[in-house]
Amino acid sequence: MRTSSIRRTCAALAAVTSLALAATACGGTTKSDVKKESGAAASAGKADPNAPTKKGLTVGFLPKQVNNPYFTTADKGGQKAVEALGSTFKEVGPTSATDTSGQVSYVNTLTQQQVDAIAVSAQDPGALCTALKQAMKNGVKVVTYDSDTKPDCRNVFVSQAGAEDLGRTQVQLLAEQIGYKGEIAILSAAQTATNQNLWIDYMKDELKDPKYKDVKLVKVAYGNDDAQQSFQQTQGLLQEYPKLAGIVSPTTVGIKAAAQYLSGSKYRGKVKLSGLGTPNDLRSYVKNGTVEAFELWDPAKLGELAGHASVALASGQITGKEGQTFEAGELGTYTIGKDGVVDLGKPTVFDKDNIDDFDF
Repeated sequence: MRTSSIRRTCAALAAVTSLALAATACGGTTKSDVKKESGAAASAGKADPNAPTKKGLTVGFLPKQVNNPYFTTADKGGQKAVEALGSTFKEVGPTSATDTSGQVSYVNTLTQQQVDAIAVSAQDPGALCTALKQAMKNGVKVVTYDSDTKPDCRNVFVSQAGAEDLGRTQVQLLAEQIGYKGEIAILSAAQTATNQNLWIDYMKDELKDPKYKDVKLVKVAYGNDDAQQSFQQTQGLLQEYPKLAGIVSPTTVGIKAAAQYLSGSKYRGKVKLSGLGTPNDLRSYVKNGTVEAFELWDPAKLGELAGHASVALASGQITGKEGQTFEAGELGTYTIGKDGVVDLGKPTVFDKDNIDDFDF
């Protein structure tokens, strides 16, 4: 499979840098940790890789949360792809990242509007399934991006990177910064977040390696992808574990909130912080020494790939079966993997040496 590296020119986040704790952010899953319950919807029907790309389609993007800088960037990427292919893009979604019933309602509405495809970042792996299966019965193609559902509830999942890569590399980054010694904590999003839990499983597995024998995971805290809660959880961790050496936060909301707390405290530069974040959110914290290095994928490219996959499905070029390939414009050619998963590529590490090369 082709892996696409993050480019240095990305869609900028409008007014992101003016948001302090107001910005909420990425959920994201990678390959789902939910076992396939039945024959995947992905394998239904036959694909014609030579079928012409249909024009005049309508593709609805349903992020976990609208007006969220991360998803704003991702969905702009989706819009770029869909419109370049001659179809109509629309974005709908809840204003809260934990409003699962709201996401279900939007799926139902898009189905009633007879859109050709839905690209959704699922707040919960199972809660959307009934609505998404109904959409597919009505002929709507379903792509999940950033955060997956159960495999039989969609056709294709566009994953930002391999779950194992993300989980292990986050631990590796933090361990290097603390000299492979000391107590660490994880500041996650919601306890039900598929992506967070899968990454944390790989983090814990990585920590079993003998080289981490002097690193101790003391707690997994949850900020629910809420800036203020994440800020408070960071404060609570440092009160409960005064010898804490580092925090890894696999959510852009969490790492930004933690950075804000650490930056204004006696712990700046002493308690290391890493995880998943955006360059625009963390640039000032990298420059003032609060954050040494962190990682992420390019959300604009993630949305762009989801847009291409949606149109390819609606055009009958792919069904989601393992081994099928499709063209994704300037991103290149992608191959569908097991359970209908398509990986965007490996994450990029950002630090003081390269952070000014990126704008998202």
